[in-house]
Amino acid sequence: MADRSDKPYEDIPGTFVFDADRSREGYHLNQFCISLRLQKNREAFNAGEEAYLDKYPMTAEQREAVLKRDWNRLLELGGNIYYTSKLAANDGINFQNLAGLMTGMGVEAYRDMMLHGGRPIEGNRSKSEWEEE
Repeated sequence: MADRSDKPYEDIPGTFVFDADRSREGYHLNQFCISLRLQKNREAFNAGEEAYLDKYPMTAEQREAVLKRDWNRLLELGGNIYYTSKLAANDGINFQNLAGLMTGMGVEAYRDMMLHGGRPIEGNRSKSEWEEE
């Protein structure tokens, strides 16, 4: 994984910015995910996940994140949210439910938060705000 210490946006809480470095790191992961747009590929993946993943030279960490459905880790390891959502859709998880899982809030709490204006900016601008508490 690339050194990200020089990127000011790495300080945004709960966010993995999909930049050029993550794009390069996640290339094979994203190729796997986007392959799931085709029914024949979903069927092959569902018939044997590990065997299907062998077609894509992902890192061991990426492969583990796919198998564990570690949604946030997938993004950290270079997954693009729009591509990784194909994996979620394959599992019957819609985008709103995926967001609820990824925030740790749960589906209903996430939906209610979004219906009431989203997450407040106070305390969510920078990870350093969390350290001051």
